[in-house]
Amino acid sequence: MTGVVVAALVAVAVLLWSKWLPYTGTTLDALASSTWDGSDVLAVGGVRPGDPPSWQAGVSFVAEYGQAVWKALVAALLIGAAVQSLVPHGWLLRLLNRRGRVASAFAGGLAGTPSMMCTCCTAPVVVSLRRSGVSTAAAIAYWLGNPLLNPAVLGFLLIVAPWEWTVTRLGVGVLVVVGGAALVARLTEGRRAPAELMPTPSAEPPDRDWLARAPGRFGRALARLAVVLVPEYLVIVFLVGAFRGWLFPIGAVTGTGLLVVLLAAVVGTLVIIPTAGEIPILQGLALAGVAAGPLGALLITLPVVSLPGIVMVGRALGWRATAATGVLAVAGGLLGAALLALL
Repeated sequence: MTGVVVAALVAVAVLLWSKWLPYTGTTLDALASSTWDGSDVLAVGGVRPGDPPSWQAGVSFVAEYGQAVWKALVAALLIGAAVQSLVPHGWLLRLLNRRGRVASAFAGGLAGTPSMMCTCCTAPVVVSLRRSGVSTAAAIAYWLGNPLLNPAVLGFLLIVAPWEWTVTRLGVGVLVVVGGAALVARLTEGRRAPAELMPTPSAEPPDRDWLARAPGRFGRALARLAVVLVPEYLVIVFLVGAFRGWLFPIGAVTGTGLLVVLLAAVVGTLVIIPTAGEIPILQGLALAGVAAGPLGALLITLPVVSLPGIVMVGRALGWRATAATGVLAVAGGLLGAALLALL
């Protein structure tokens, strides 16, 4: 139990520093002005839709995005290392591996809500959860629940955007996080019950040697996460930034129809943005006359997964489950488009 307490203290401390206190200030500012003062990260460096790939576009995007998320990434690496090294696997499995995939997805989504991270910053924790034996349904729900059900972003949307955006995000978000994660696990694991896929948690408490070795395990886990995930993260973020003029062609999503909505859903799934970065993007598109369908698709897919996030969690979740989660994100975007258009 000592390891669980220490891990919880680490999580609370780093989340206070990186998320909870900053978001409190942002919420108060939004309430005072009823406007959003964030900028469109996809336009940094003067890149416009349709611009060809360039080194400058990639470097400027990495710099801007890194400045926005570095605290959350550090927090995620520390939380991920704490999960692997301090929390006994049996305790973690009893918490998240529930009876049935839907229950596991609900537990994973609920566990991810307080950390409020973007899809890429969540990745180190997802990798740690899978290495600790957490089920596919719970791990995917944790990954998707962080950005989709982020209570701070839901609050921001309610303050500065039409109420229909908040209802769409929350309704489709719950369906994707719980039902979608359970469905992906069912399709990729077959008919076997989750309990058959995971080792039986040991009922024996950790011994004193286990606790004494915890600092060393923490250091090794942190180094492994940082050395493996951060370089590939930076490379993919650079590539997305370099190609963002082609990845986000605003002119292609200003029309209506199923193909336009599908394009918006696919583009949103590939693009990476920081937490709440979808708000200025969607506000700019709305002012440009983009219809409700593409806006609803991007409202779901811009935050939910991204190309860098997919690469980071692919080995831990398995490429089949990761690809299915990408398809799930696109499907969620289509649902978001339909719901927002109806509202």
